[in-house]
Amino acid sequence: MRAFLLCLALPLTLAACAEPKWAPDEAVNAARYSTGNAPSLTLFTVISTDTGAGGHSALMIDGRERVIFDPAGTWYHPSVPERNDVDFGITDRMYKFYIDYHARSSWYVREQRVPVTPAQADALLARVEANGAVAKMMCANDTSSVLRAIPGFESIPHTTSPLKLSKAFGQLPGVVTEDHYDNDPDDNSGVLMIQQAPPQHGTAFGKTE
Repeated sequence: MRAFLLCLALPLTLAACAEPKWAPDEAVNAARYSTGNAPSLTLFTVISTDTGAGGHSALMIDGRERVIFDPAGTWYHPSVPERNDVDFGITDRMYKFYIDYHARSSWYVREQRVPVTPAQADALLARVEANGAVAKMMCANDTSSVLRAIPGFESIPHTTSPLKLSKAFGQLPGVVTEDHYDNDPDDNSGVLMIQQAPPQHGTAFGKTE
């Protein structure tokens, strides 16, 4: 119950209920992006800078293509088509935009990355695509369920707590952790507006330098 209430506390309803969405084939196929990197899995956890409470969980899968499974998330970009909480076309720019949208004065983003095999990456992609839209406050629930179903991630508990999920994920072999902080105000609706504007020279993370 505490994890549920924490999800509700996020500004702009970060863990709000995601309505079912299904981008057309043409949009998804045009957006698909492969980094060419070795396969990896990244867990994002949004954490309060004031209390240390967990507010949101999401997964970035980097395999034959890179996607973000953002259960009940609210980040949106017109260049990133969505199918039921799976965001396609996660270029380096969109990856940075995603972090910047969530990091603000009262929340920071913990990024935990672990190498996976091509088979694990493919299984994760199939699993998140089959998961369906996620109800509000169920971000960690569905993220942990997706992970537990993949060989090699059986140690992940089924939990509704983003912090418990992050702690368990951090105990996997080879995990690299990085925390992202930002001084943006809680009402960061302007971040989306800036991110969705046409790119201009001298911008980084969607903000003018």
